[in-house]
Amino acid sequence: MNDHTNKRQLRALIIEDSEFDAVILAGHLQKEGYEVTWERVETAADLETALRERSWDIVFSDHQMPEFNADEALKVVQRAGVDLPFIVVSGGIGEDKAVDLMKAGAHDFVFKGGLIRLPPAVDRELREARTRAAHRAAEQLLRENEKRLRLLWEKSPDAILMMDENGAIAFVNPAAEEVLGGSATQLATLNAAQLLADPTGEDGGPARLPWQDREVVESGEVQEIRGQRCDGSPLVMEAGFSRLEFEGRTWFVAFIRDITKRRQAEDALAARDREFAMARTIQQRLYPQRPPRLPGFDLAGTTQPADETGGDYFDYLDMDEDDVGLVVGDVSGHGMGPALIMAETRAYLRVVAINRRDAGQVLTRANQALADDLEGSDRFVTCTLIRLTPSDGSLAYANAGHVAGLVLSATGELKARFKRRGPPLGLFPETDYAEHPGDKLESGDLLVLLTDGFEEAERADGERFGLERVVQVLRANRQRPAKEIIEALGTAVHAFQDGHPQQDDLTVVVLKRL
Repeated sequence: MNDHTNKRQLRALIIEDSEFDAVILAGHLQKEGYEVTWERVETAADLETALRERSWDIVFSDHQMPEFNADEALKVVQRAGVDLPFIVVSGGIGEDKAVDLMKAGAHDFVFKGGLIRLPPAVDRELREARTRAAHRAAEQLLRENEKRLRLLWEKSPDAILMMDENGAIAFVNPAAEEVLGGSATQLATLNAAQLLADPTGEDGGPARLPWQDREVVESGEVQEIRGQRCDGSPLVMEAGFSRLEFEGRTWFVAFIRDITKRRQAEDALAARDREFAMARTIQQRLYPQRPPRLPGFDLAGTTQPADETGGDYFDYLDMDEDDVGLVVGDVSGHGMGPALIMAETRAYLRVVAINRRDAGQVLTRANQALADDLEGSDRFVTCTLIRLTPSDGSLAYANAGHVAGLVLSATGELKARFKRRGPPLGLFPETDYAEHPGDKLESGDLLVLLTDGFEEAERADGERFGLERVVQVLRANRQRPAKEIIEALGTAVHAFQDGHPQQDDLTVVVLKRL
């Protein structure tokens, strides 16, 4: 007898009215190498319960019992929908009846007096049951794969074309009708070269047919193709191609994604970027390329736009009686619109300042022109104009709603602030801006004009740089040249932001009396 460790597990359901016969049957299988777990039933109800509540490997059934028989038992098993080997084991059964049971679905029959046949019959039927189960699993997998492929074919948002080596279209999926703008019937009359080929190849040569390029097909590389739809309208697509052998013929499958709108958007964005780059270049030329020569003074200014173009403004104005105007302004908002208003403000101030010495009058006249131009818009310009008399270092100023200008002494003391004295330019045409006197700059004094981008610069946690930090940086670097003071201030702000994006333009002018 086989060693216990090599016994094959067998869960047997025995339909038998004799407990003794069931024990004999199970014992015979046990001797032949099976570890049998079995249960005996003898009514239809008990059989149905056993099939419903437990799993079995095989069913053995006596032919004739007081309340049940093999015919009825076979029908119960079949109704349960389980594919189990059904072997009739009977003490007396006619050959005709055995054949009838086999025709009805029984897998074999064995006489109780000839149980020597039972183990091979069990081996065979278990093996065939496993084979049937494998076939069912394979068929189920095939059906599921076919369903997936059908769903892919029917539901794919990308167009799928199947064509021969010459490009004749044989099949298309539903998405192809929408992408290529024609019905399946219409597409089947066309050649793929009419739709999917670039109009010309390299150097103006013949159209390139990507599915005929062996390297393209074998690599699976996605190609960008500028073809056309059925109506001749342009179509920019991404297409991949694969080779298929089917029914003795070579076919090519094209997977096509319409990227026309995406490419148009990218082209428009690239054109916009080029326009902004050109606008930025032009705007940078509007800023002073170098400060005027002022003996006894060190002057520098710069601006760093937050966008491609900025709304901040700084300039050096020629004023009457050889005075010099130092101006810093800030147009509300960012982008192209504020940049145009900045250029307009620059032009007005330069023209108005030439024949005037009073800073207030310069802002008043510029405001009248801007208010007419900006009427009905939500734009305005804050601005500080400092009038410097280089001969003695005296200052006067007018402020149109702008951040206060600062004066620091040679020792770092905050000597003066040129505060807001009126509304921004462009809001009220009747505003009359006054000029206010300021202290003379002494040796080592520092005049600083900024926009609010410095104070309001934020880091990730929302904390702002603030005026106090601005003053600290100016005080720490007051002994350095004006240009280096500006660089130190910009470096401090960017370090404070620690990678957080710049939200506003940064513009500053520094005048130092030597």
